[in-house]
Amino acid sequence: MELYTIDTGFFKLDGGAMFGVVPKSIWHKLNPADDNNMCTWAMRCLLIKEGNRLILVDTGIGNKQDAKFFSYYYLHGNATLDSSLAAHGFHRDDITDVFLTHLHFDHCGGSIIREGDKLVPAFKNAVYWSNPDHWKWATEPNEREKASFLKENILPIQESGQLQFIDQQDGIKFTENIAVRFVHGHTDAMMLPQIRYKDQTLLYMADLLPSIGHLPIPYVMAYDMFPLTTLQEKKSFLQEALDNKYILFFEHDPKVECCTLQQTERGIRVKNMFALNEI
Repeated sequence: MELYTIDTGFFKLDGGAMFGVVPKSIWHKLNPADDNNMCTWAMRCLLIKEGNRLILVDTGIGNKQDAKFFSYYYLHGNATLDSSLAAHGFHRDDITDVFLTHLHFDHCGGSIIREGDKLVPAFKNAVYWSNPDHWKWATEPNEREKASFLKENILPIQESGQLQFIDQQDGIKFTENIAVRFVHGHTDAMMLPQIRYKDQTLLYMADLLPSIGHLPIPYVMAYDMFPLTTLQEKKSFLQEALDNKYILFFEHDPKVECCTLQQTERGIRVKNMFALNEI
């Protein structure tokens, strides 16, 4: 098995929304905001080569939306999904599986591209993986979350015939070395890949833990649909990760790819920070 970080660039989101009830006087030390109260976040995907499968976990925001849409999110940085794949010697046509943790636009927007007037899969040779509950949640969205579920990112996946569902059983095997963990606080039935790699366990945190700045239990995003559920899930996963010496992989931290954990007087906190290729 081989793992590769796939950077797809940076975007900005409101700092208050990202840290919920935590005061700006505290969170701005973790991720300083600009004059518009916007903080920079990564859109860091993961590429997994296992046997004859090449699995891409999430796809970033993509580039098919209009200028007005992108003006809200201040995309910046030189990295793109294609350039990051190419840096490791791969092309999007090599991808066999696209594993979508959930269907918010910053996680699945790169899954679909425009070809003339058509919306088509960006990965023509891949199976796209979601699960029944989350698919229903995303295609029949509630009023609070519907702005994050864009039909142009989602419906063409099913229309293409390339969509398959993972059984909703926590810990179910996706491949020999990848298990799927399910969490429900951020959005219903979000999936976290748990990967056995070099005799260690790496957990892709998606939006359960967007960054190292979100390690304290009360630091929960205002975007989360069920914040009290997120609190319990964070407590459980952090304790499990500490007890079993997991490596955490962050999708949105602007600087830190991976970390390990330690127990401190203030709770579970970062022990070591490092890049994926340093494992």
